[in-house]
Amino acid sequence: MQKEITIYDLARVLNLSPATISRGLRKSSVINQKTIQRILDKAEEMGYRHNNFASNLRNKRTKTLGIIVPRLNSYFMTSVVAGMEDVASKEGYNLIISQSLEKKELEKSNANTMFNKRIDGLLISLAYTTTDIAHLQPFFEKQIPVVFFDRSFPGVESVSVTIDNRQAAYKATTHLIEQGCKKIMHLTGNLNRDIYENRLKGYKQALLEHAIPFNEGLVQTSTLNEQDGVNTAKTILAMNPADRPDAVFCANDISAVHCMVHLKQQGISIPEDIAFVGFNNDAVSRMVEPNLTTIDYPGHKIGEVAVSCLLHLLNGDERVKNTDQIIIHSSLLVRGSSLKKRCNERLLLL
Repeated sequence: MQKEITIYDLARVLNLSPATISRGLRKSSVINQKTIQRILDKAEEMGYRHNNFASNLRNKRTKTLGIIVPRLNSYFMTSVVAGMEDVASKEGYNLIISQSLEKKELEKSNANTMFNKRIDGLLISLAYTTTDIAHLQPFFEKQIPVVFFDRSFPGVESVSVTIDNRQAAYKATTHLIEQGCKKIMHLTGNLNRDIYENRLKGYKQALLEHAIPFNEGLVQTSTLNEQDGVNTAKTILAMNPADRPDAVFCANDISAVHCMVHLKQQGISIPEDIAFVGFNNDAVSRMVEPNLTTIDYPGHKIGEVAVSCLLHLLNGDERVKNTDQIIIHSSLLVRGSSLKKRCNERLLLL
């Protein structure tokens, strides 16, 4: 394991006294700004971590794990964190939780804070705007285990815990096709993130296998929030009725529900006119009428498994390796929002 960088190492490299280094790291007013900046820059370059604990604990575990999530205001993500808390607390670990708000710079700042808090391991789901993971390099260099959950980064040697997003999207789209839908719109998230890229691939695969041409104009990319769902509904309403989709597959439930509600307010019947399938099995999917067909993405289980993997890595358990991709089972929950066949059969009976 790489040696811990101390203030004495910084002092030797910068040719300053350890006392000056210590004051500079605290941004003491007795040190000039130029010297403080030199010290801070070199500390970051060398991977120095502020020691917030007594010196006799320097080489011991802090019994603290860091979690960085894109947002906490989602049913899925709070379920994940609840699962993490269940496992961590049983093993005597505390959690430090932060959110990136889908911004790389905030994610970077959070990661730096976690590093300086001397966490034992990091659990992270990447922000929309994260295009590289250089800010996680200090963890890799110090052999501090990092586990990705939900959203991971391609090519990195680290454990990831997710579902088979491609297969889940394939199931969702196939279900709509089996209901007689041929013009299926897909509302997706930032395709830089692997989960949305794979859901798009599953959607395309289902179309291909059923000889339905892929129409790029039916793919809408957004942040998948409430307003994006409403905006998608407005886009549909602005279309010539003959060109409107007969189904919408959304990459989360929040956007699906708000799209449905807005369309219903404008006289569109669900699922008779347009069928809907969402993703995540959020609580809101059961509060809308008709209930939303969705992919059950077991957030609590994701959280449990992610922390368990991290603890296995910390304990040197060879059953978990840094290259492992852990796939959790997901399923399609069919509800009223997608059952066009049942509606058609009822009409025939009338």
